[in-house]
Amino acid sequence: MPGTMAHNVPMRSRHFTPALANKSLPLVRKIVADILETGKALKSLSLQENSEAREQGLEEAQDRLAQLFHELAQIGCSFRDWNFEIGLVDFPAIIEGQEVLLCWRSDEDSVAWYHGLHEGYAGRKPIPDALLPDEDEERVCT
Repeated sequence: MPGTMAHNVPMRSRHFTPALANKSLPLVRKIVADILETGKALKSLSLQENSEAREQGLEEAQDRLAQLFHELAQIGCSFRDWNFEIGLVDFPAIIEGQEVLLCWRSDEDSVAWYHGLHEGYAGRKPIPDALLPDEDEERVCT
């Protein structure tokens, strides 16, 4: 297949607090919506019979996905849903002295879950209430 998708675009080196991750959600939501749309188009194209138009469409979709993954990496987060169904995004963070990933799904209102670096989605736990921002103040994740 022509072109390559950048599945593991390196993230900028930064840690998010839950408040900062939530502040980034308006832009992240738009990018993830574009990723899901493009990913579904890519999956559909991959099922079509071989043709020049199919190959061109696949290459364009892969290039677009690479651009979108890069946009998320510039923010400091990464896309983790390679089936292009739920729009899963991880934000690097530190909770209770441990490096973790704040975890958000595109159908969730806010970033409220996290998991260890090697636990994945199945290991999601609620972010401790003390680290979640109040409506009027932001708290730092330590």
